[in-house]
Amino acid sequence: MSALTFLTFTPLIGAALAAIVPKKHAGYIRALGFGFMLSSLAWALFLAFAYRRDIGGIQFSEWHLWVPNLNLGITYFLGVDGLSTMLILLTAIITPFALLAAGSSLSKLNVVMMLLLQSALFGTFTALNFIHWFLFYELSLVPAFFLIRSGGGKLASVAAFRFFVYTLLGGLAMLVSFLAIQLATHTFDLLHLASLGQSGDLDRMLDAQFGSLGFGPGGISLLVFAGIFLGLAVKVPVVPFHTWLPDAYAEAPSPVSMLLTGLMSKMGLYGFLRLLLPLFPARMQALSTPLLWLAVITIVFSAIAALAQKDIKRLLAYSSVNHLGYCLLAIFAFAAVPHGPPNDRAAAMDGVLLQIFNHGLTASALFCFVAFIERRSGGLRGLADFGGLRSAAPVIAGLMGIAIFSSLGLPGLNGFVGEFLIFKGTLALGAFQMINESSGAVLRAVVFAAIGLFVTAVFLLNLIQKVFTGPLPERWAKFPDLSSGEILTVAPVITLIFVLGIYPQLLIALFNKTVLFLP
Repeated sequence: MSALTFLTFTPLIGAALAAIVPKKHAGYIRALGFGFMLSSLAWALFLAFAYRRDIGGIQFSEWHLWVPNLNLGITYFLGVDGLSTMLILLTAIITPFALLAAGSSLSKLNVVMMLLLQSALFGTFTALNFIHWFLFYELSLVPAFFLIRSGGGKLASVAAFRFFVYTLLGGLAMLVSFLAIQLATHTFDLLHLASLGQSGDLDRMLDAQFGSLGFGPGGISLLVFAGIFLGLAVKVPVVPFHTWLPDAYAEAPSPVSMLLTGLMSKMGLYGFLRLLLPLFPARMQALSTPLLWLAVITIVFSAIAALAQKDIKRLLAYSSVNHLGYCLLAIFAFAAVPHGPPNDRAAAMDGVLLQIFNHGLTASALFCFVAFIERRSGGLRGLADFGGLRSAAPVIAGLMGIAIFSSLGLPGLNGFVGEFLIFKGTLALGAFQMINESSGAVLRAVVFAAIGLFVTAVFLLNLIQKVFTGPLPERWAKFPDLSSGEILTVAPVITLIFVLGIYPQLLIALFNKTVLFLP
């Protein structure tokens, strides 16, 4: 058994063991789940340190025939590059963080579902055959559905159902697209498909296979691209495919929201980088202008929507969409200028990868603090419900303030580096495109996207002002501050916020020789 197989199935074994323990042993079940999550973290750290950064590319690979007799190209193919390794590490950090944040309120079902979700995430980030990848990608919907429903009440059930339907339909669109690709290429191997996409052979093979259907040159390729895009756009989500997200984040328990924003949204971005960009670089370049404006709309609309929210969790939900929009902006700019200066392209993509990891840390930390506040206030989380909490609970105010300023992009904290590199790279690519290609699409998109930075600062500072400053209401005069256990829960993530803000090279070194962005 390879290291990646062991990593993927370790939480699955933990879920099976937790499932057979009687409910009355709730403390033991939580300890069991946490123990298996720590084991996964140890393996993730081993992979991160053992990964040969000087070589790059796919490492720790494992390949077995899965369905040998039908000639479908379905294999059990595992491997990781720098992107995969980073997301495995993020998954291994955030999952036990969410479990600890939930505290004693975590039920047996929730522990089992968290472990199943972790296994599905590990499988998604290590699979290099589409069917293998798709099984884990869709498997994640089941535990996520039950975790969202665990919020209780009719609204939580509706939010869980809407989440499941949206993402399932998107996944089906993606599956149909890949079935068309398999008919044309006779493979589901993602690395082989990436090489076909980079050479342009994939588009030609699709035309040859389906040309008799009358779609015209490139028509079937556009439909296949659209199906994959739809499946991933729902997952990120991209506006206007985002409507499931605010309710899901708001109605789920805050520790579950930590998993949704910190990890599951990254599956969509991972798909853009692993599937769409390598397989359809020419199509993404041709459609770069509408894609760039979708990214701008995602950034600006979600920032304005966050500004209008009165519920802290819904505010943070829209904030999450806003921050991931910057990743989309850089990905689409990268695709729009394939012959741009290599250093500028590298800066934009490094910014995306840093933003993926750093947003996962920061957003999950913010929802963790919301969980602490809800626990002390009887479930209240409206901006108008508080005020002046800094004087009653200075530790909560200080540590949550660090996470908020990280989300705002304050220099010295981890949130700054990714956004800086994204704008540095995309501005340079936009200038290059305007000078050499007489197109200002990238530059205009970057300028309008900068509006989102201003609005983001406004709604995050408004959050600090409404919750922590001003006179303290009498009802919160004895508002408890963080306990020592809660401080220990958030301390590792707060430490990483500072470490990666000061020394981002810890992560950037993983990206230097990734296999995704072939010349």
